[in-house]
Amino acid sequence: MGNRLSAVATRTGDDGTTGLGDGTRTGKDTPRIAALGDVDELNSVIGLLRTEALPDAVQADLGVIQNDLFDLGAELCIPGHAALDASQLAFLDERLAHYNGGLAPLREFILPGGCRAAALAHLARTVARRAERSVVALGRADQVNAPVRQYLNRLSDLMFVLARHLNGAHGAGDVFWTSRHSRVQPQE
Repeated sequence: MGNRLSAVATRTGDDGTTGLGDGTRTGKDTPRIAALGDVDELNSVIGLLRTEALPDAVQADLGVIQNDLFDLGAELCIPGHAALDASQLAFLDERLAHYNGGLAPLREFILPGGCRAAALAHLARTVARRAERSVVALGRADQVNAPVRQYLNRLSDLMFVLARHLNGAHGAGDVFWTSRHSRVQPQE
């Protein structure tokens, strides 16, 4: 990065615009900035997840993912720029297969919950899905490289699998959904 910020409060955004990486300015309410904000929020939620007691491999994987999300943000910040490559998607696919390989097959829907780390992974999953929707919306108005959308799609799947893995690692089970017809009703 050749140009690092020395002042955070520049006041250049007071008019409702923000600068892109190519030097142009755009409205803070445009699809590109919405997508950037959702990716930033996703990275922050993963950062929060990383404050939990996690297995070393999960901690390392999440560190790689946070850096990849910065690359993804660079693509969104600089129209026409490509920063993600096939190896980053392959990493997600490999880690997804690794963590999924140790899980029991799903027979029920799962509710977010279990241990705190798993609940945070579920939160990251939902934010990844929102970021993916924002990128799809941006793609309707402007060029978006396919790996950006694909990365977010795979990452949301990985967060779901990680939530299940973390529940197991912490000795908590998955929280299964039950139909309202099969729930025991409380007695008055």
